[in-house]
Amino acid sequence: MDFKNLASAILEKVGGKENVKYVTHCYTRLRFNLNDDSKADTNGLESTEGVVGVANKGGQYQVIVGTDVDSIYKELAKLGNFDNDSDGNKVKEDNRGKISKVIDIIAGIFTPIIPVLAGAGMLKAVVAIINGFSLLSSESTILQILTFMGDAGFYFLPIILAVSAAKKFQVNQYIAMVIGGILLHPSFISMVKIAQDNGEGFDFLGVPIGLVSYSSTVIPIILAIWFMSYVEPFVNKIIPKSIRIIVAPLFTIFIVAIVTLIVLGPLGNYLGIGLAQIFTFLNAKVSWLVPTLVGAATPLLVMVGMHYGLISIGINELATKGFDPVAGPGMLVSNIAQGGAGIAVGFRAKNKELKALASSAGITALLGITEPVLYGVNLRYKRPLIAAMIGGGAGGLFLGIMGVGRFAQVPPGILALPSYIGPDGFSVFIYAIIGIVIAFVVSFVVAYFLGIKEETEQLSESIQEETETVLKEKDSDDNVIYAPIKGKSVELKEVNDGVFSQEVLGKGVAIIPGEGKVFAPIDGTVTALLDSHHAIGITSAGGAEILIHVGIDTVQLDGQHYAPKVTKGQTIKKGDLLLEFDINAIKQEGYEVITPIVITNSNDYADVLSITEKNVNVGEALIKLP
Repeated sequence: MDFKNLASAILEKVGGKENVKYVTHCYTRLRFNLNDDSKADTNGLESTEGVVGVANKGGQYQVIVGTDVDSIYKELAKLGNFDNDSDGNKVKEDNRGKISKVIDIIAGIFTPIIPVLAGAGMLKAVVAIINGFSLLSSESTILQILTFMGDAGFYFLPIILAVSAAKKFQVNQYIAMVIGGILLHPSFISMVKIAQDNGEGFDFLGVPIGLVSYSSTVIPIILAIWFMSYVEPFVNKIIPKSIRIIVAPLFTIFIVAIVTLIVLGPLGNYLGIGLAQIFTFLNAKVSWLVPTLVGAATPLLVMVGMHYGLISIGINELATKGFDPVAGPGMLVSNIAQGGAGIAVGFRAKNKELKALASSAGITALLGITEPVLYGVNLRYKRPLIAAMIGGGAGGLFLGIMGVGRFAQVPPGILALPSYIGPDGFSVFIYAIIGIVIAFVVSFVVAYFLGIKEETEQLSESIQEETETVLKEKDSDDNVIYAPIKGKSVELKEVNDGVFSQEVLGKGVAIIPGEGKVFAPIDGTVTALLDSHHAIGITSAGGAEILIHVGIDTVQLDGQHYAPKVTKGQTIKKGDLLLEFDINAIKQEGYEVITPIVITNSNDYADVLSITEKNVNVGEALIKLP
């Protein structure tokens, strides 16, 4: 298909570039906001090769083009220059509470940089091992290179954070990087050092500059880019377009940099120091408290996304003191405890699939990835979650009493143990090992003796019989799509959207969700994940192309009330958590949450059989392919 020609034809038939106020896309549709809907040639669009259909609803003129929509949209954006930032992409009003907004900002800033911190942290852990065992002399070139390689990710943290903060605050990333670079410029660092050594200060036009070293800091650059999110639009608004490309960046950099050096930078630095002092006080007076609470409560924080706040606190502790006794130890024992509870379920369970899921997910949790065991096992059966919280609290209590902390930012799991090797030797490292053993043993024992109520997860006899009938000719698991959501399965014709009800995209089934979680229905790869997060495309190992579309017209929520747990291109296993969504919040926004599960390449199969009009649980057979 020639995407450029198709995009050109669509643009012409919606009334041309001048008739388009805004355009975006979801998994199958181009969604236009037109100045005048009557100028669009609906009949012409419907007869255009490559266009599946047209719908005008919800204030949007929707052109349905199928799963090639991303490629078509890119050509459309080029033709109409719709992705030009100067045209002002419209931002949907955010009605969330302040706490939710803050959590979202923290998550949005820190999540993208976690791989950087993990990689740099592991390098620092390698250096710690080399130093601890005296494998190389301090003059060794190899050791020196490894040391500055590991330090680089943390030293230049303001520049790295500037990029992710710019994305979150929707400002120019390259200008944001310049602001970070100003804070770390060698000349500025030298001026600060000389002033500090002489006991003097220096100023800009009579206004004193803060004598702060910004390497490895967190809060100052975030405040700076937040301020930039107000300065940049204002400057762009008042500068004429003819000179905007040159003059606007000049004023933006100058204003943001000066205000940061004089006010925001020192303020952010003091806030970071103050935060560190609070935890220093707590660790000095009640050293057991913070790691105990973090160890016990981390699973609950993960479920609401608040663990990102902990991560930012840990990074700040490392930046200000070089030692994190807050986030690292507590999250480490919590993850180990979740793994212990999951493995205990694997030992105790009678169901073969559950045994396999719990055991594999438990081992994954020991390595620091807890979502599979948290959502697939512990939260699902409740009692293992209680056991994990008890085990995490017990491990955290021990680490707190012994004053354990990490010396590098590494994802909390067994592989993070080298980050507990400090300059004073292996004592902290040994205590960390004892702490995770306590967490694992306590959670395993409690989970094993509490057990689970497997009978609540079993199919009723009638559903089991129908499932066996539908799947009696099953050749392999590649031919079976399992329920990704708990709820009631219904026929696609009950979906209030012609694209699904008329099987335009393919055959399948819909589920009226009973809970806001989407799990992988089969082994495969995530081949599509929209920015609005309401739809996920999966290609199974057997070649089936599966679309899970949570809600109808929910693309207009622009990602609100959705929390993806995977990324595009990620390999997934059946039962992995893919997405969380807030059913009540979506309904309150006025949208239906009915979720079509469609085989978009249905034409490749002789028939697609599905179970409908039944209450289904996650992991039950739902669709059979021949």
